[in-house]
Formats: sequence, structure tokens, C-alpha cells
Amino acid sequence: VGLRDDLVSMVPPSLPAPEFLVTVTGVMELAGAAALLGGRTYRCAAAGLALLLIAVFPANVHAATAELTEVQAESLGLRTALQVVFLSALVAVWWPKAARPRSIPRLA
Repeated sequence: VGLRDDLVSMVPPSLPAPEFLVTVTGVMELAGAAALLGGRTYRCAAAGLALLLIAVFPANVHAATAELTEVQAESLGLRTALQVVFLSALVAVWWPKAARPRSIPRLA
């Protein structure tokens, strides 16, 4: 709330309609967050949000390198580290349980 102008300024100049892109990505984030809470939708939501994180990463690079926002941009390294943490959490939710390592069976 109150950061829309900062978010719009983060959109790289090579992309059209930054206001529209900020609105669309915001709606996608909210829908993804709601879908994470759903019983059968959480894996699709995690995959979609992971793709969204990858898609919006250029805006983070642009903001960090151009120092555009009033809420001063963190360094690119910190932004990248946070993206990796968030992406890892989403992959952990998305990854099928069958692919996770099984526990070692106990010997009697």
C-alpha cells in the first residue's frame, strides 16, 4: 500500500504499459497466495508464483542498478538472495512428495 509509484518505476523501460504490468502482477500475486491455501491448488500456485518471481526479477535488477525507488533499493546481491530464498520455498511446496528423499527404513 502506498508503493505503487515505486513499483511502476521499477519496470524496465523496455516493457510497455508499466502501470498495467504492476496491476497484473499484483493480481497474480494475490491469486497465487490465495491458491496456496487451497487443498488441491497449492502445487499449481507454487509453480505459478515461482514463474512469476523469475519473470519479475528483471524489475529488481533494474531497480537496484538504477536506484529508482523512494524505499531505497537494496543491493542487487541482497535482492538476488531474497529471490533465491522465496524461489526455493516455492519449489519445496511444488516438488512432488514422491521425488523427495524417503526416510531410511529402520532395521529391527
